[in-house]
Amino acid sequence: MNNLYDLYQQHPCITTDSRDCPEGSIFIALKGDNFNGNRFALQALEKGCAYAIVDEPPLNSPEGGKQYPVYTLDNLPPSGGSERGFIVVDSCLQALKDIAREHRRQFDIPVIAITGTNGKTTTKELIKAVLSEKYNVLATEGNFNNDVGVPKTLLRLNKEHEIAIIEMGASHPGDIKTLVETAEPTCGLITNVGRAHLQGFGSFEGVIKTKGELYDYLKANTQGPIFINADNDILLDLIGDDDDIFLTPYSTDPEKQYMCISGEVVSCDPELTFRWRKPLMELEETGASQKWHKVRTHLIGAYNIDNLLAAIAVGINFGVDRKAICHALENYVPTNSRSQLVQTEHNRLIVDAYNANPSSMAAAIDNFRLMPTLEGEAKMAILGEMRELGDVSREEHQHILDLLADSGIEEVWLVGEEFSGLTPHTSPLTTHHFHDVEDVKAHLQAHRPTGKLILIKGSNGNKLYQLPEFL
Repeated sequence: MNNLYDLYQQHPCITTDSRDCPEGSIFIALKGDNFNGNRFALQALEKGCAYAIVDEPPLNSPEGGKQYPVYTLDNLPPSGGSERGFIVVDSCLQALKDIAREHRRQFDIPVIAITGTNGKTTTKELIKAVLSEKYNVLATEGNFNNDVGVPKTLLRLNKEHEIAIIEMGASHPGDIKTLVETAEPTCGLITNVGRAHLQGFGSFEGVIKTKGELYDYLKANTQGPIFINADNDILLDLIGDDDDIFLTPYSTDPEKQYMCISGEVVSCDPELTFRWRKPLMELEETGASQKWHKVRTHLIGAYNIDNLLAAIAVGINFGVDRKAICHALENYVPTNSRSQLVQTEHNRLIVDAYNANPSSMAAAIDNFRLMPTLEGEAKMAILGEMRELGDVSREEHQHILDLLADSGIEEVWLVGEEFSGLTPHTSPLTTHHFHDVEDVKAHLQAHRPTGKLILIKGSNGNKLYQLPEFL
């Protein structure tokens, strides 16, 4: 492995896309359900890659064409060599992880791991905003939070970075264990644990165990800190009674203000305003003022206070001062259809269409229920089906419809087959069913609502993020 990393240092650019082959780069032939990079390894060499790492017998040039040498990990090309060639390994994905892990080890900096069912991307972005007030930060971009995205993020590390934030997603048992063993974080947090990807995990207990793999790694390999929502009993149970772990807790429970970073919602009209302060124990010991710090954010939803407090906890741990923390949170503007308020010519929209599972859908509906409307404005919701819930899918979709009974929403548009045939059990709520987003767009051409406050919530695969321009 060290020899392979030495080769990477000579050619410090890795590509997994044969359409993008910078001169002198290394192509790694990844495989998926619908693609096999090994079939394009020769093309990558011919386009300019120095080497193509493959895990199937290499498809060399046809007779009469240039024949590229074939190497193994026991017989790599000499340092400084200029001849292009194939390198055969047991697993290309593992080779990518191994190179990334070795690269990460070149940097003695804090690495913060973030996982959770809901809010991990928003939390990651908030932490990045806070830490960027003081540090040069590397953070996961987009949805690069899986076993390919995490190594690619780590390979972006350079000597200018002072801290890294690595988001980690999971849909199967063992996913987080694999990612932490690649990224080797020094600290981390789990935002929460909810009923998502149950088809892949097999059960809610499987979700809990997999998310807890982050804590398992940190407890076994580092002294922390672990940033933890002290109001979440599942997370507290995962920590257990381990006194050797350094915990930085945060909470919205007034009874926990002495030991925890505390926060309170001030208003949601519709953007969230909250206030926070350090643990009273710490303020008493230092003689500091116990006053609250008030922040008006650009986020929609009271549920975001947990994400904000997590960012505050991380910022305090790494020495970001109070004013800088408040400045970062006040100026953070959400993107990618996450908790966004969009004002159109005809309606006000709450766009939260990047992710949906039972817990995030329930939180969005509950928050929407509490939101005030403008004079003459009525509430409406467009909800997309929740994916990968396995055997409990119909039950969970029915539960969401029943939550709407007392929500104050006058009309609901339901998108996707999982909602088909379902209606609220106890409410005369007006519902309309659509097969997919294209059906919704076609309906909007002739029946666009006006004067509405509209919640748009669904999984990214529903593509409801396409709807604001039609509303």
